[in-house]
Amino acid sequence: MKKISLRGGKPLYGNINISGMKNAALPIIFASILVGERCVVENLPMVSDVELSLKILETMGAKIERLEPNVVAIDTSGFVNGTSPVEMVSKLRGSTYLLGAELGRFGEARVGSSGGCDFGSRPIDQHIKGFAALGAKFESCDTYNFVKAGPGGLYGTSVYLDIASVGATINVMLAATLAKGKTTIDNAAREPHIVDLANFLNMCGARITGAGTSVIKITGVEELHSCRYTILPDMIEAGTYMAAVAAVGGRVGIRGVVPKHMETVTAKLLEMGVDVEIYDDIITVSRFVRPGPANVKTYFYPGFPTDMHPQFSALLAVANGTSTVTESVWEQRFQYVEELTKMGADITVEGNRATINGVERLKGAEVTATDLRAGAALIIAGLNAEGETRISGVDKIERGYYDIVGKLKAIGADIELVEDSEQ
Repeated sequence: MKKISLRGGKPLYGNINISGMKNAALPIIFASILVGERCVVENLPMVSDVELSLKILETMGAKIERLEPNVVAIDTSGFVNGTSPVEMVSKLRGSTYLLGAELGRFGEARVGSSGGCDFGSRPIDQHIKGFAALGAKFESCDTYNFVKAGPGGLYGTSVYLDIASVGATINVMLAATLAKGKTTIDNAAREPHIVDLANFLNMCGARITGAGTSVIKITGVEELHSCRYTILPDMIEAGTYMAAVAAVGGRVGIRGVVPKHMETVTAKLLEMGVDVEIYDDIITVSRFVRPGPANVKTYFYPGFPTDMHPQFSALLAVANGTSTVTESVWEQRFQYVEELTKMGADITVEGNRATINGVERLKGAEVTATDLRAGAALIIAGLNAEGETRISGVDKIERGYYDIVGKLKAIGADIELVEDSEQ
């Protein structure tokens, strides 16, 4: 069994290059189904979720070519609808995008129930609402979901999402791209990966406007064509390393970022007394004195990202004072707290709010990553902790971070990926 072993207390110095955004890569990979031709996608983060997405397409008849380490050609001309392997899609939350992509291209989809991190109920009711508005019927049976357009196909319509769901926004965009007429999505998600997906589809001939705002308009086209596209840098990976430097100290340049995407994280670090310098595509984080406390409340973009919540809890656990973290998106996101308390963190959770009394130094312990971002939080905690920290559940961390051990080691962290014979 793989574990991450690290000894904390070493300040970090140097530069880290940020990989492509996993949350953009997955919808773009599945959107290639709509194209039915060969597309080249650059800056793909070759994390396990991306590898699994490509494998799913390959088993369904797509041709995958590895042109460079982070460049892949995807040819979906031979894609066979309704053949996704349930054992693969059940491991990946992003596999829900098969529903919108297959429905958009073929008028029907049959997809196994999706998987991913477990931090509360993740219903697809808003996805179903969008499909129904476009003229499709949805059914669920055993481990499969089915959706099928009416006899006349999909028709443009107005869709109002009850919450600004990223997944529902993406699936409606995918389904509506080749539909007849114009579709308007009100209360759409505004995250950067929504914009990235729209840009990819538009480069393939789609007609999508308003991505990045709460109203997205899609005018259906008859067909798409191939393109070459570069994925945005990962704002959550960047934020994770920013929090790591703030927790352990040092000075690190976070390279290849979009500073605007980092504004909420940057604002909180500045509030805590951490020095942040912003350049065109580089953010430099410096911390030489213990950071102060902060109150964090997650919300949909452009609010503070829920995917940065656990990492900031690890940082606030060593801040000089009392902080609070309020979770407004996922009801069970605090599962990682028990692991941080094993390391000496003083955290009390009541409902969707955690109170964190900062301690000067955490202590190394045997801990387990309960989900992807929880694993990143444990790494941040371990970088600060006295003694050795050993983290299990490495597979969860590898779902979303490309070579996190190597990147941290290159800037001075005492960190290794080890094989543990204990079961």
